[in-house]
Amino acid sequence: MNHSELAAFLKSRRDRVRPADVGLPTGPRRRVPGLRREEVAQLAGLSADYYTELERGRGAQPSAQVLAALARALRLDGDERDHLFLLADRPLPPAAHAPSTHAQPALLGLLDRLDTTPARIITDLHQTLAQNALAEALLGPPLVGRGPAASFVFRWFTDPAVRALHPVEDHPHHSRVFAADLRAVAARRGDDPEVGRLVATLRRRSPEFAALWETGDVALRRTDHKRVVHPALGVIELDCHRVSSEDGRQRLMWFTAPPGTEGAAQLELLSVIGTQDLTVTRGRSGPLPTS
Repeated sequence: MNHSELAAFLKSRRDRVRPADVGLPTGPRRRVPGLRREEVAQLAGLSADYYTELERGRGAQPSAQVLAALARALRLDGDERDHLFLLADRPLPPAAHAPSTHAQPALLGLLDRLDTTPARIITDLHQTLAQNALAEALLGPPLVGRGPAASFVFRWFTDPAVRALHPVEDHPHHSRVFAADLRAVAARRGDDPEVGRLVATLRRRSPEFAALWETGDVALRRTDHKRVVHPALGVIELDCHRVSSEDGRQRLMWFTAPPGTEGAAQLELLSVIGTQDLTVTRGRSGPLPTS
């Protein structure tokens, strides 16, 4: 194990992450360009003393679990994470089937720059990882839960309440698109047990999904036209755009409307009202997430 190289790498990555990137206040008295050591420790669920020992290269032997936690806290991309594991003489974590529980830094960087339009980052299984304030105002907070319960595509076929986000006449279109997209994801991921369980559960619980799955239709979602039912502004017609991460497991999606249209005017109004007074109940309070 190369203690000195590991220490230098951790410090260089810590200096790169800004407090605002991880939801911490900046403050006027900050003396370091990035995060403090104790902040990294807190984000990774470690003691400050233990992390300090790592950065000082004093012989600590981090486990694979500790390294994975540090990779998440420091927002390392795949290559940086692998380098961290190699420096610590640990086997590289599996990449193909690794769970997408944290938004990738490249997509987060783009999301940070989209402050005038609703935008969010989702996994290829439609689990929300991050979103900006306008996305929450338009679509509501992310779904709560673990596993399939956190997936909008799963809830679309098993929980009628979430469909209230779109006009009833649009539901068949969204169902077809969701099923075709999921088939494309299943093919791309290969023999992935997470996708296999999701598909098997949906085929068992939703006759609609089972019928759509049998058609064999396949198409990754890239752009789409959506009508969103907003509790304060009514039906908003928007164009939904997407870009995917290099490995295809995460997507940045954002909503726009052509200039001069009613949708554009509604988006401007949305930026003013934000999440205030959104109390219309549609199976639960406020607007519901989409993907």
